[in-house]
Amino acid sequence: MRILFIKLRHIGDSLLLTPTIAATKQKFPHAEIWVLVRQSCGGILAGCPEIDRILETANPDSSKRTRWGWLSDLRLAALLRRTRFDHVFELTDNDRARFLAIAARTPSRCTNSGPSLRWFWRPFFGHIEQTKRYMEHRVVRDFVCPRGVLGLTEKPGPLRFDESRMVPWEASRYGSGEPFSAMHIHTRWPEKSWPAARWEELAARLLEFVPRIVLSCGPEDAQGAARFAARVGPRLQTTGGNTNWAQLAWLLKRAKFFVGVDTAAMHLAAACGCPTVALFGPSPALEFRPWEVRHWLLQPGGTSGPMERIGVADALECCKEAYRTQEAGAAPP
Repeated sequence: MRILFIKLRHIGDSLLLTPTIAATKQKFPHAEIWVLVRQSCGGILAGCPEIDRILETANPDSSKRTRWGWLSDLRLAALLRRTRFDHVFELTDNDRARFLAIAARTPSRCTNSGPSLRWFWRPFFGHIEQTKRYMEHRVVRDFVCPRGVLGLTEKPGPLRFDESRMVPWEASRYGSGEPFSAMHIHTRWPEKSWPAARWEELAARLLEFVPRIVLSCGPEDAQGAARFAARVGPRLQTTGGNTNWAQLAWLLKRAKFFVGVDTAAMHLAAACGCPTVALFGPSPALEFRPWEVRHWLLQPGGTSGPMERIGVADALECCKEAYRTQEAGAAPP
């Protein structure tokens, strides 16, 4: 049996697909599982051993799209056409993903688009999930359609980044057992950003009870992270934008807790079982909160709103509770 999952969303969304993949492999241990994601999203799936092959589309971002990107997608469509799949699940809900799903040769083409699927797409899909899931976590929304078709378990499990796939970060000073916390302050979305001055104040307060802090960042944020570290002091070390997802997972597995905004790093912390303090602004936390891990949500007014309304004192109290929880060895709720 060969099964294809298509999820052309952001990096963190790709990781949210792993509970569905793991449940599929558990049900069909000999199945060959392919996953198709957006360019640059495949790396975070390297920790999911249930995946046999990862494919990536051309970059959909117009600012990063190359002149011949469309040609790579045609080649990808040709590969899918040549490959025989028993089931194809389109879980993106956009036209590009539907085109690639149609390109795949299969007797069972499925989508979770439901009532929003326009009439001209409907003849190409044998199973159209009709259940509205707008008030549930994205993990559940990805899971419902494959569960109905494949007869999977009732509920999806945790996110997957297997410890055997983690890679030690040699630049780290934190491999000897000295307690540290992990922090991620950068995001490409301005509306998800918390003021830098508050991050600095929080970091200084965290260092009153945590010996060190690792500040994770991507290559594009490395210079800003270095300036932040210089202001906080030598007990805060940045990853310098040099870690891959397997190395960051190794750090998160060893961190006492993680504090950060709604990003792929937050979801990776959940996959590593790291107690997580998550700062949410306008993003719907009900859909994107850390999955299946002990976590604390900070939202303006308890729902959504400007990030500036989240206070340092509230964030600090959640971090203290996360640290106490880890020290006491408390199990997730």
